[in-house]
Amino acid sequence: MIPIHPRIDRLQPYVAGIRPEEGTAAIKLNQNESPYPASPKVAETFGRLRPELLLREYPDSGCLRIREALSALHGIPVSMLLCGNGSSELITLLYKSFLCDGDTVAIPDPTFGLYATVAEMAGIRVDIVPTGEDFRIDTMKLLESDPQAVIIANPNAPTGLCLQAAQIERLLQSYRGLVVVDEAYVDFAPEGTSVLGLVDRYDNLLVLRTFSKAYALSGSRIGFAAGNERLIQAMGKGRETFSVNAVAQLAAEAALSDQDYMRTTVERIAMTRQQFCESLERTGWNVLPSVTNFVLASPPVGGRTAKELYERLLSEHIYVRYFDTPRLADKLRISIGTDVEMQVVLDSLARAD
Repeated sequence: MIPIHPRIDRLQPYVAGIRPEEGTAAIKLNQNESPYPASPKVAETFGRLRPELLLREYPDSGCLRIREALSALHGIPVSMLLCGNGSSELITLLYKSFLCDGDTVAIPDPTFGLYATVAEMAGIRVDIVPTGEDFRIDTMKLLESDPQAVIIANPNAPTGLCLQAAQIERLLQSYRGLVVVDEAYVDFAPEGTSVLGLVDRYDNLLVLRTFSKAYALSGSRIGFAAGNERLIQAMGKGRETFSVNAVAQLAAEAALSDQDYMRTTVERIAMTRQQFCESLERTGWNVLPSVTNFVLASPPVGGRTAKELYERLLSEHIYVRYFDTPRLADKLRISIGTDVEMQVVLDSLARAD
């Protein structure tokens, strides 16, 4: 019998949100996808291409055109940018590139579960640092175990809360280990949240971004990292040569060229989120003040539990997220869909009372 590596054998894999069965008419609000399509420029780009030309040749392994577009948009040199197969590949790369067996990474709790899963797979110790009672991250508490790296999702998932850039900069000023800031949801957050503009000032800062959320390209699997050129070069060495396929590169380039569409979509989602939160609160729900495209909320005390409501919604083909963990077991995380979809959710919850 072929032995399995002990770390893999005991690993608890990251569990993504379940998918509706093929052909099921469902409302899918459990993976924080955009309820709206990508920019029309994406479809226009594909419409001008012949499939045989798109699929026959290998893609550009360096994603140069996207990096040039990102450089122009964010004012960051091309040499300080690296594209990957979504943020998930970039998270794996940073562990492979900068941390060794027995090193420690500090992450807040709760946060995106993939950080811990990939760390354990790589033989990296994980220091889980509880957030405050209000679920806010205390950046300085992350340093108490003297870790070699710190990872912060900002805004955080699954809470939807954010830190201001100044709070993260204070951490950078007092800590010389690797600081990774995952800004998957930053396009939905208020001004002053992103630390992307600090990568040229702090050589220990890595910022991760994705095209999955605000750009509505979850299925394309593309994201990027920004940081000191030395860090970016190291990650590039460990990256799969053609990890970002040709379709993803074309989609990302087209989406980047339509910032007005992205901002309009983000504004629509934010308006729907506000209306949905207000409706929940009027019926007794406790809703964390999200700045993302999802909300984390607890049902009214004395009524049906979060798990019961999750199962009821699921029975009506409404997919939301339930985390059976101590701090989240009384809550549901609900992605923001269209106005119509969110009203269906509210109606279903009202029938459950």
